[in-house]
Amino acid sequence: MKHIFETKVYYSDTDAYGVVWHGAYLRWLEKGRVDLCDALGLDLVTLKKSDILLPVTNMNVRYKASAKLNDTVIIETRIEKYNSLSVTFKQLIKSKETEKVFIEALFDVVAINEAGKLYRRLPEEIVQAFKKDDEKCPVCV
Repeated sequence: MKHIFETKVYYSDTDAYGVVWHGAYLRWLEKGRVDLCDALGLDLVTLKKSDILLPVTNMNVRYKASAKLNDTVIIETRIEKYNSLSVTFKQLIKSKETEKVFIEALFDVVAINEAGKLYRRLPEEIVQAFKKDDEKCPVCV
């Protein structure tokens, strides 16, 4: 499954140079990951009530070009891979008008409890959500 949303670049998203501030990209990437989890039936508030938190443990963000004020950008998010311990999200931010890629990113996420202890395996409800997604998209791994 690929989650896609778009947003306009507002003045508050830009820096003193007139281009999108790097933190704005991170905010959009976070929204993409949360929205994809929601689409898979993984509500983060419900997971937290079950003592399951999903922190980012590694992020690799490659800035390829800069979006500017009033651009419309598309944020694409999908699950690149997952195993018993972690999940990797692959994300792109690109121009709606030209499809020029501004950002390529990979985020690794694990499951921990409120005390910060790592689960030895991803909780079953998370694995099942990913497996359902695999069934919908046989070429997704």
